[in-house]
Amino acid sequence: MVTMNTDKSGKCSKDGNGGVSKISQKEEPSSTHPSSVPEESPNHLLYKKMEKIIERMQDEVTGVPVRTVKSFMSKIPSVFTGTDLIMWMVKNLDVEDQQEALHLAHLMAAHGYFFPIDDHMLTVKNDNTFYRFQTPYFWPSNCWEPENTDYAVYLCKRTMQNKTRLELADYEAENLARLQKMFSRKWEFIFMQAEAQSKVDKKRDKLERKVLDSQERAFWDVHRPMPGCVNTTEIDIKKACQMNKTTQSSKLGFLNKLSPSTSDLASHPTIKHLKKQIDNLKARLDRRNIKVSKAADSIDSIIFRFVTYYEQYLDYDSFFVQPEYSNPWISDTTEYWDQEKSVISARRVKRWGFSLIELLKDPAGKEHFTQFLDKEFSGENLRFWEAVQELKALPQSQVQNKASEIWAEFLSPDASCPINVDSYSSELTKKNMEVPDRWGFDCAANHVYQLMKNDSYSRYLRSDMYKEYLNGSKKKARKR
Repeated sequence: MVTMNTDKSGKCSKDGNGGVSKISQKEEPSSTHPSSVPEESPNHLLYKKMEKIIERMQDEVTGVPVRTVKSFMSKIPSVFTGTDLIMWMVKNLDVEDQQEALHLAHLMAAHGYFFPIDDHMLTVKNDNTFYRFQTPYFWPSNCWEPENTDYAVYLCKRTMQNKTRLELADYEAENLARLQKMFSRKWEFIFMQAEAQSKVDKKRDKLERKVLDSQERAFWDVHRPMPGCVNTTEIDIKKACQMNKTTQSSKLGFLNKLSPSTSDLASHPTIKHLKKQIDNLKARLDRRNIKVSKAADSIDSIIFRFVTYYEQYLDYDSFFVQPEYSNPWISDTTEYWDQEKSVISARRVKRWGFSLIELLKDPAGKEHFTQFLDKEFSGENLRFWEAVQELKALPQSQVQNKASEIWAEFLSPDASCPINVDSYSSELTKKNMEVPDRWGFDCAANHVYQLMKNDSYSRYLRSDMYKEYLNGSKKKARKR
């Protein structure tokens, strides 16, 4: 359920939780909707034309045949096929052939006037794929501007409902995780709102709930499209400029047509006209160019990341915590230089768990991680990655020989320590070896590093080997 202002549409009702409940096509006649199209919208003429066509399509007698399809186990309410839609457009609209009708149907589907019931791609196919009309409450002429919090409530609600029918797509799951991190401080409120809306939805009739769920999903497919799809809600820059232009030129042009005397007066602006122009310019300066809610959300996210980072590294900040080893240039001791010979502290081992970079920066941590990889029979990944980093620091005269050695040891067909890389990285590296340089292995090295970071490193932190080492360091630190 999308909780938005209700003054943009005359046909909406409040549910028990303060949210705005959607009205289906049967409850809200589309004939009354186009009159509410705001004139200041740069696309209002386009929306009016498309909505007139949609009204004709939804006519009970001469429109596209909408029916409820019965299958063996369930019913699919209020749908029509792509073939029926294209045939109706060829018959009733001024289009030359089916290709032109299909193109027009694509454009209207991209704006969300009708949508496929089983796909997030707002396109039309000239086959037996089922489509459904969008309720006028969600038409783009209402100029909805949904916030990220509305989207978070919607995705959170989807996770509470029928998972087989409303399971989140991969990109939606990623968006949900990103929003949960962004709104971590008020996620409890978002979850409660989604839970309340989910309870209201469960009280509806099953077929009506199916229709409403699909219409709400299509609304978000328009405003939060899947990767690779065009966002049709964005306003073209030329139209935005035209929307902000004053109408002074048109008024002056009208005066010029009346008589020469009035045109002479209009060419010299009066004090009243200048004051009005100054007031308009002041109003533009006071107008915000960015929504306060969006700015606050982004600032909250940035502050949260900074606070989390500094809390994590607080124990290692010399301004707040005394360093483990004193500065050898001040204290005149060799503890800092001989730290590899002494017992490794628990604080140092704990830092290995912050990131893979922290682990590899510490010589003792890298050695311990190498032992773990050797036990996992994947030590060649770290050796390859280190060899590539060493290659970047070599003099140019040694680069070609070192590159040939790395290729022969790790990537050639008869390599002594072959590494597991994807076909794209392998082919690109093979092409780069035609003219060896210090960056020819970057693609393969990045792939291997991601493998270690996402797989080997996470298993290392969960392993008994790391936990025993960490616990052993703590015990030794306590004895000291």
